[in-house]
Amino acid sequence: MPLGTSIFLIAVGAILRYAVTASVSGISITTVGLILIIVGVIGLVLSIIYMFAWAPRRGVGGERVVERDAYREPPVY
Repeated sequence: MPLGTSIFLIAVGAILRYAVTASVSGISITTVGLILIIVGVIGLVLSIIYMFAWAPRRGVGGERVVERDAYREPPVY
């Protein structure tokens, strides 16, 4: 789950949990909000772990040197 989706789920969950005062029969809106917040936080943590796991390592190894032959101009006819 990308970072944006996780943040969106956290925001929607917080709105449902803390800002909505309406009631619906058969379902608790605050519980749905809490579930969305938890899923968003888990997705955020997994996304950050995934980003750090696949990030390029800098400064771990030496520089790679590629040697090439010097440029020689073609003969002019």
